[in-house]
Amino acid sequence: MLKDAPARILIVDDLPENLLALDALIRQEDRIIQQANSADEALSLLLQHEFALAILDVQMPGMNGFELAELMRGTERTRHIPIVFVSAAGQELNYAFHGYESGAVDFLHKPLDPHTVRSKVCVFVDLYRQRCAIREQLEALEAARRQQELLVQELQATQADLQRAVRMRDDFMSMVSHEMRTPLNTLFLETQVRKMHLARGNQAAFAPERLPQMLERDERHIQSMIRLIDDMLDVTRLQRGTLSILPRRFDLVHMAGRLVQSLGYQAAAAECELSLEAPEALEVELDEFRIEQVLTNLLTNALRYGPGKPVLVRVAEDAGGVRIDVRDHGRGIALEDQERIFNQFERAVDSRSIAGLGLGLYISRQIVQSHGGSIGVSSAPGAGSTFSVRLPREALQAEAGIS
Repeated sequence: MLKDAPARILIVDDLPENLLALDALIRQEDRIIQQANSADEALSLLLQHEFALAILDVQMPGMNGFELAELMRGTERTRHIPIVFVSAAGQELNYAFHGYESGAVDFLHKPLDPHTVRSKVCVFVDLYRQRCAIREQLEALEAARRQQELLVQELQATQADLQRAVRMRDDFMSMVSHEMRTPLNTLFLETQVRKMHLARGNQAAFAPERLPQMLERDERHIQSMIRLIDDMLDVTRLQRGTLSILPRRFDLVHMAGRLVQSLGYQAAAAECELSLEAPEALEVELDEFRIEQVLTNLLTNALRYGPGKPVLVRVAEDAGGVRIDVRDHGRGIALEDQERIFNQFERAVDSRSIAGLGLGLYISRQIVQSHGGSIGVSSAPGAGSTFSVRLPREALQAEAGIS
């Protein structure tokens, strides 16, 4: 610390014997005495070190002590150093007045009184140490203020994050309630209608030819709720790092064809022509359940956002791996939203008229990346969207070991 470091004192005199005498008079263990026999040498030392006190002889050849003092007062680095003048000239020359005008804090006349010199030097050294202590305290206070500002900023950022988290939680709970309520309400209403038919003895409502359609509607609503619950569970698994990836060999084309066929009823309800373009077979070693989950999410989105227009699934080999494209002709996605929609609880449009929690694309990206692949979208408003999934033929073992 500066206040505990040795105090430097500069003594300037053109006579070596004067320098030695003054050095011996004021030297102590807690001081560093530096000598200069000219004003030029003194200026060089002043620019290199910080001094507690400068003791200047007035009468020196070349630049005298008064001129040196004026230079010191005109320089930012040295203007605060206390200056004490020493002179052998008589008091009638009014040197003391000139010295104070030059910025001196004291004036000593030769021959010097040892006790007076030591006392004055001790006073200035003590004042220097007090200034150092105050400066260190001010620096510590400034550092504490900056640290406090950083803490305040961190607290504000944390508060903002908490507020966002609360909003996300509230929005999520609202979405979950809305999405779960729709199939539950439908099931409840259909149950009520069936109870009414039973109470009236209307057996025709339960004729064998009507049962398959009735069961299919029930199954569709139940599967909708199961998908919502599965999405929420998958998000929890992803956050905990426990989403399991279990690669096995299967035919990607066969899986895609089976899925397109199973979504036929949903495509018909959306008035979409759903088609598959693929080679006869394409063997891969990936997690079939998870890849089917990704393709289901992409196709479900395509049917939601592009009703009444064709949807194409294309499966092909791609640079040593495989590629799956899902092309729709719906409303499209603005460029600034194309990355955002892969985040949790984000959707291309903020509308409750479109079903979903905004989790499908987030989960899909995590699944694809866990296989060592990538997923992206090419789209423009009004021009539809193409979601492209690129995967290796075999899941990367280092990437697959999530669980």
